[in-house]
Formats: sequence, structure tokens, C-alpha cells
Amino acid sequence: MKKSQLIMVWLLPIIVIGGLFIPILGYLVVAMMAFFLILSFFKGRYWCWNLCPRGSFLDIVLSKMSRNKSVPRIFTVQWFRWLIFVLLIGFLIFRVGNTGGNLIVLGAVFVTMCLITTIISIVLGTATKHRAWCVVCPMGLLQEKIGKTGNKKGKG
Repeated sequence: MKKSQLIMVWLLPIIVIGGLFIPILGYLVVAMMAFFLILSFFKGRYWCWNLCPRGSFLDIVLSKMSRNKSVPRIFTVQWFRWLIFVLLIGFLIFRVGNTGGNLIVLGAVFVTMCLITTIISIVLGTATKHRAWCVVCPMGLLQEKIGKTGNKKGKG
């Protein structure tokens, strides 16, 4: 377990529990997304394995409850990972479009998305390996693709 994870793990309950009462905490999700997307250009999925609050939770807490079974093979197939990406991003865009420009409601959308994906990660991580969600995480997929683009530009 990394020291960074011991710090970052606290952001998850702050967002998913605190955000239910203080929806503007959802903007922490937006800030983290902006940060890791920029970071991924240089470091690929570094965020995922070192700084992600959910990943920290999965490593520190869920790893103790996981059945440690193999992740379903379909989780690693590119088309399936992109399908999950499109479905979740599509749902996010739909929800954002229905906020009516209300900044509190917009924050709540990001809290809700974080809560839903955390519940999914707990279910998957308990039934299989603790980091099963990370295999299909839409943000992880995006970081991976951005990281490959950044590395190609750096090598050219």
C-alpha cells in the first residue's frame, strides 16, 4: 500500500457520502478528472494505480473481502470496454443535460455517478478480484488511450 493511497482513500467517502448532503462536492470529481486526464498524457494510468480514491479503497478495504477470482474475460476485450465507456459517458451527458444549468444539481450528478460506479466496483471486486472495476473503468480506458498518444508524441 502506498502513502498516497492512505491519503486519497478519504476522498471517496467524502464524495459519495458527503456529496449526498453537500452536492457541490461533486466538483471534486470534475477536478480529479481534469487533473488525471492531463497527467495521463505524460504518465498513462499512473493516477489509477497511485492516486485514484476508488482504487485506494479497493486496495486498502475491498482486497480483504474479495473472493480473488478471475475477472471475466470479456472485461478485457476492447469493444466491451468501449461499450461501458459509451454507456456511462452517455448517461453522464444525459444527466448533465437535464440539470437546467443548476450548479448544485450538476454537482449532484457527479456525486451520483461516483456513487453508482463505486457500488458497481464493490460488487465486482467482491465477486472477483478487488480491482475488477479498474479493468472496465471508463476513465482508466481514457487515460490508457491518452497515455499511448502522449508516449507516441514524445518518441517522435
